[in-house]
Amino acid sequence: MTWSQDYHPLGGWLSVVLAAAPLVVLLGCIGLLRLRAHVAALLGLAAALLIATMAFGMPVGLAARAAGFGAAYGLLPIGWIVLNIIFLYQLTNEQGQFQILRDSIALVTEDSRLQLLLIAFCLGAFFEGAAGFGTPVAVTGAMLIGLGFTRLQASGLSLIANTAPVAFGALGTPLVTLAGVTGLPLSELSAIVGREMLPFCVIVPFWLLIAYCGWRRTLAIWPAVLLVGVIFGGAQLAISNLHGPWLAAIGPALITLVALVAFLRFWKPAEIMHVNEAPLAKGDERVPTTDAAHVTEHEDAVVADTAPGRTSAAAMRKAWMPWLTLTVIVFLWGIPAVKAVLDGIFKLAIHFPGLDLMILRVPPVVAVATAEPAIYTFNPLSATGSAILLAGVASGFLLGLNPVGIAKSYARAFVTVIPSLLTIAAMLALGNVTRFSGLDATMGLAFAATGVMYPFFGTMLGWLGVAVTGSDTASNVLFGGLQKVTSEQLHLPPVLMAGANSAGGVMGKMIDAQSIVVASTATQWFGQESRILRYVFLHSIVLASLVGLVVMLMAYVPPFTLLVG
Repeated sequence: MTWSQDYHPLGGWLSVVLAAAPLVVLLGCIGLLRLRAHVAALLGLAAALLIATMAFGMPVGLAARAAGFGAAYGLLPIGWIVLNIIFLYQLTNEQGQFQILRDSIALVTEDSRLQLLLIAFCLGAFFEGAAGFGTPVAVTGAMLIGLGFTRLQASGLSLIANTAPVAFGALGTPLVTLAGVTGLPLSELSAIVGREMLPFCVIVPFWLLIAYCGWRRTLAIWPAVLLVGVIFGGAQLAISNLHGPWLAAIGPALITLVALVAFLRFWKPAEIMHVNEAPLAKGDERVPTTDAAHVTEHEDAVVADTAPGRTSAAAMRKAWMPWLTLTVIVFLWGIPAVKAVLDGIFKLAIHFPGLDLMILRVPPVVAVATAEPAIYTFNPLSATGSAILLAGVASGFLLGLNPVGIAKSYARAFVTVIPSLLTIAAMLALGNVTRFSGLDATMGLAFAATGVMYPFFGTMLGWLGVAVTGSDTASNVLFGGLQKVTSEQLHLPPVLMAGANSAGGVMGKMIDAQSIVVASTATQWFGQESRILRYVFLHSIVLASLVGLVVMLMAYVPPFTLLVG
């Protein structure tokens, strides 16, 4: 027997306050009480279960099964990615390859600002486009640690950088899903999101560096930063409008990476800023400091010699080999034809017993009552984490390890990430209880009641969806239908607001608990999720608000309205 969601069981605003309570508990426990992430996640989950069953009338059995469904998704594919990227990182670190990797990057540029653009922005965008689901933050966070960035820098800056490509992540999966949910043409959704995100492709590289080193040092390398933003934004706009969403993150990432490396062959900054260099105080023009004594003033610092050594070309190729292997294999795994072959070998689509099609999402969230599917895809061969595992094992052999050595390294990685796996499972359980109980829709309807300001608040709804679920794809599933229905009622272009859900959502990616846990695990800064959240929270809010203002302009103000047509 099906159960219909009730979006206002206790009246308007009281229902909204209760619907938001699990998210408030989760973020408050992490950001204010500074509890360990897995404790905060379990408390948030408990709050969601209590409110869903006692206030919103969800049957206890359905709520429990929704939590189990989310936990399973948290372990595969997301936890599987985290476990295997930590394995690859520890494997290369234990073999001393990161020092050589740092030296080779210094041959391109010794400047840590430019290294940040190359790795966090360009390479991160590539991994977002190829795999998504936490992969870019895990990979770039680990690499930045190897280059000597502090754990807070590596975590927070990787999260900030992983914004511009998110709407087109995992070969366009968020927009493909959005088109399926709303029935809007995929080509139009791809085009509108490319236009909505264009200013932010230019803004985010500047924002990233200002967060790292301040205005003055960012403006000192403005030609390189502007080059990165303009080329990435222009390529993403062209591909999203002329081709579609599938390559609108991978293509711009590769083009921008090549362009930046080529540019650095004939352009150099006037002064080199080494990693962990002491920030300039107001009016301070002193000589940069990079000694270990300064670095260890910060408890999150990773002490490393920042001066490049003399390393042979063969050693550099060996150091880069694991990461090049990872790049190639993850890219191949992301190709639909390859996925189809692997899924053809083994894939199970499990209709979650007692949950699949047992819950009705009803108007005004959807046009007609719709049963919510709960199909868990068990695809261990085609999962991105399996590609990373294969890259790790292959790298282990190429680095000269035997099977026993590789197995021991994997066991150490597994022990390391056990708390993170628990956290991710609890986070996804919380997100699914929120979705299946209708708490998400209650919050969404509150945003939809904002009338003429809806283009702004509808964009913030996308931000909220990703902050809760950890996924732009999931946010589009949750709120895509609501965005379409509400925009039609307010006589706004449905494609604009559906696209705004995805575009606003990308800025929520840096504060969702899942991403923060991935970042803290990749940088091995366990138990410090609260510091990472505080570091990125204001950036997330301000950038999402700016996306909302851009959508407002496109909705009401000529000539920006022409961009919607």
